[in-house]
Amino acid sequence: MDLRLYDTLTREKRPFAPLDPKRVRMYVCGPTVYDFAHIGNARPVIVFDVLFRLLRHLYGEDQVTYVRNITDVDDKINARAAQDYPDIPLNEAIRKVTEQTERQFHADVAALGCLKPTVEPRATDHIAEMKVLIERLVASGHAYVADDHVLFHVPAMPDYGKLARRSLDEMIAGARVEVAPYKRDSTDFVLWKPSKPGEPAWPSPAGIATPGRPGWHIECSAMSWKHLGETFDIHGGGIDLVFPHHENEIAQSRCAFHNQPFMARFWMHNGFLQVEGEKMAKSLGNFVTINELLRTKKFGSNQWHGYVLRLAMLMTQYRQPIDWTVDRLVEARASLSDWIDHAIGADDPKIGPSVEFSSALADDLNTPAAIGIVHGLSRDARRHDVDAASKLAAALRWLGIWNGEKSVEIYSYGSEVRHGPFEEDVRPLLDARNAARKAKNFAEADRIRDELTAMSVELEDHKDGTTSWKVKR
Repeated sequence: MDLRLYDTLTREKRPFAPLDPKRVRMYVCGPTVYDFAHIGNARPVIVFDVLFRLLRHLYGEDQVTYVRNITDVDDKINARAAQDYPDIPLNEAIRKVTEQTERQFHADVAALGCLKPTVEPRATDHIAEMKVLIERLVASGHAYVADDHVLFHVPAMPDYGKLARRSLDEMIAGARVEVAPYKRDSTDFVLWKPSKPGEPAWPSPAGIATPGRPGWHIECSAMSWKHLGETFDIHGGGIDLVFPHHENEIAQSRCAFHNQPFMARFWMHNGFLQVEGEKMAKSLGNFVTINELLRTKKFGSNQWHGYVLRLAMLMTQYRQPIDWTVDRLVEARASLSDWIDHAIGADDPKIGPSVEFSSALADDLNTPAAIGIVHGLSRDARRHDVDAASKLAAALRWLGIWNGEKSVEIYSYGSEVRHGPFEEDVRPLLDARNAARKAKNFAEADRIRDELTAMSVELEDHKDGTTSWKVKR
């Protein structure tokens, strides 16, 4: 089976072949641990978890190394620590914030069905590697010391900007470039900077006497080098990281390692996420965290099971934008409830995904195509096809949207367990069915009726064109 992946650098989907089939290597930018992860942060975690599963399936579980870092030194962390713990020393407050936030992140992504990465390095454990890279860049003339800072000199790398495919002027216009008198060029970015009193600080590189701390970009270059080598197979993250973060990672690593290929052989990026048709922002009141979706009724007056959130994310191919809506979650929950009903009793962890299912995912993680196959398997399982039920169970387990539990409450509302479906689950499907009937698309109307029947919904069509429903007991 051939795996084909889209590479942001070359702007093409091409066959994937690892540098070493016995050690397939992937790095993904992880969280900065200062606050709850929001639903946009969940997308790369889920996307690259699926890719991790696929690589393990194709090359063997012990042959794949997945590194996802923890950024635990950052201005946002310092600000949050000072805000939350103003009465204790800043370094102690920072430790409290990072440890608490990291624990919460792990709990949230586990609820989303994500496997643990092979390695999860913390930035503060890799200061020595960062300093080695910085010393190399200064020695080669790609970086310089100014006013107790070390800065990467962008004009020293002629093809800077190749990942983003934008000119230098366009990149400057699209980014917040820090203006500083000690910069040789306005595009130069920080590798190391002096620490303010009370902030985390380490002995500085390049002969600087003042203690300091690393810039954000050098952290990932150092951690990927430490755990995966100078060049590895896949580097992933959200599309928002293409510039400046990933562009700067490439610049640092290529210049530190004497112009090796572009750090990773494939650069993969998931698309943006918006909420109910708008960009997610606290100022708009539509900012929602993973934790809130799992444990509160903030979004759609429901708590949502982690499996449902994961499926809702996978319903769109990873490179496409997602509109995160209540209707999307309702649809995902209804489908998943139906699938699990037909998979229970047929699950065998020793059975892997079908060739058809795996082939869909091998086409650049085409999860919508894979989900279409799942729909077909569920339909056949409903007709008492034992083989289809077994393949359905394997597919659900493999996608991480069910783990073989004999009983899983998809319609869970905190400590009060109620059995759906509810109006918010049924109404979008009723509206879609009525629209199909008006358009004389009776095949689609029948398909939706079958889906509602599988949800134990009994319909009654009235002469005036309306439809009422009740739960079939």
